[in-house]
Parts: sequence; structure tokens; C-alpha cells
Amino acid sequence: MKRRNFVSGTAALAAAALARPAFAATIKPYSWDLNPPTDTRDNFIAWGKGRGEDPFFLGQRWDRYQAMVRNKDLWGAATIRAFLLTPREEFSAVSAAIHKRAYEHAFLDIGYGVTMSGPHIQGRMTNVIDVKRGEKVLEIGTGSGCQSAYIANLTENAYTIEIIKPLADRTRGIYDKLIEKGYTEFQHIKTKAADGYYGWAEAGPFDKIIVTCGIDHVPPPLLQQLKPGGLMVIPVGPPGAQRVLKVSKIQGADGSITTSREDIYGGKIVPFVPFTKLEGDKIVGSHNR
Repeated sequence: MKRRNFVSGTAALAAAALARPAFAATIKPYSWDLNPPTDTRDNFIAWGKGRGEDPFFLGQRWDRYQAMVRNKDLWGAATIRAFLLTPREEFSAVSAAIHKRAYEHAFLDIGYGVTMSGPHIQGRMTNVIDVKRGEKVLEIGTGSGCQSAYIANLTENAYTIEIIKPLADRTRGIYDKLIEKGYTEFQHIKTKAADGYYGWAEAGPFDKIIVTCGIDHVPPPLLQQLKPGGLMVIPVGPPGAQRVLKVSKIQGADGSITTSREDIYGGKIVPFVPFTKLEGDKIVGSHNR
């Protein structure tokens, strides 16, 4: 992408975000007892409409959920519930060009040179780490905010780091406005603008870690901050050709630590934006070796 196009595109996205209508407190507040119906599309839409959500997007959410189950990107009652409660359209609303495309099987441009991952990859990566309520989960690469929004429906302890400060600030603002609107589950999300390669040591250790940017190795600080018995999901490989790995940290009876790796797509290449790094307060290159 040419720099001029990138800058103008980013400016347009920022302007669109500022032009968004004011959030009204219209959503019934969150509860861990909320259980959207999964029997029929009509029942799900009626339930969500009663909560205060838009039937148009509820229908898209249901259709994508069905496709994800068929494709084995989503399984298990907890993650199905989390997906059906996550309003992706609120995070794609930063741009009129992608707002109504929130549930497409696609990566969507959200400005700042990054994308909003498609629901298929977010679903599978989240399902693989099997988040339990009460567990502490770290996300590297906040981006649109949608991934941690999903996690906030699984645990009260979601942490997320974004290296691009203006993007981190914008997404924190979206969370705060959605909390005002009634999506009180987003109070579970703690945010930080920093270089995610080094994790969040003062908040660790973590039961689960999810990395949403590509790198050619597993960052040692993240592995150190993962609890024994914990799981990490991370795209690993050369630029634009990563394989998404589930990394398990195993502690032996003698106290020794080992790791195992499993490709969650069976060898399929999935390109991700690069795992960039900070030098001072500037983003310079990537953390690839």
C-alpha cells in the first residue's frame, strides 16, 4: 500500500469514528446467566432484539455462527455463547466501508495498517485455548477490540496490549462507550498501549495467551509469563506465511518445563499482520529474528 493512500485511509477511518452517533444505554446489562437461544434463527433474533440489539446484525451473527460450527471453527457451549453475545458490528463501526461487513469471512481494514480478523479465525483461536471463567487471559494485538470482547464473555480477567497508541486509545474509547450502552461485560477488559513482545509482567502469570500478529518465533517473555499447564495460540512463521500454533507449557513431576506445539489448521498457511516492535516511542520494523 502506498503511504499516501495509507495515511488518507487512516484519516478517513478516524473521521468516521468521530462522526459515530452517540451511544445510548439501550442494552440490557450483562449477566453470566445470559443464554441466547440456539434452537432457531428466529428465536435468537427475537431474544437479541428484546435485549436491545439490531435484528439486521443479529441475523448476520446467527448465519456466521452456523457456518463456523459447520466448518469446525466454533464448538463447545461456552464459546458458542461468547460468540453469540459479541456485537462485532460495534467494532466494525469505525468505518462505514466495513460496518455492515462485520460478520464476513474476511479480514477487514480498520486503519493504522492493521485489520480486524474474521470471525472464523477468532473463533478457532479462542476455542483452542479453552478459556474457563476466572482464568487470566492475555491478548497481544488489541486491534479492533473484538477478540478481547469475545474473551470478556468467557472470563472476568481479560488483558490486552496494543502497540499503536492511537489505535489503543480509540479501542479503549469504544469499550468505554459500549459499557455505557449496557455491554457491561467489557468492564472485564484491561487495556495497555505497549510493545506486546514483552507481555504484561506485572499482571501475570497468565493461564492463556492469544497472539494476533505474526512472528517467526515464540517470544520468550510470553512463554515465561504463561503458567505451567497454560496454553498459547500464536501465528508463527515467515512474513505473510504463518501457521497458527497451539503451544502448551508442561511442567514435569521433577519441576522441569517443556513445551509442545500443534498446528490448529493442519499445516494451512494463514497470513497475519507483522508483530511490530517499539524503539523508544516509535514503531520500527518487526520482532522477527
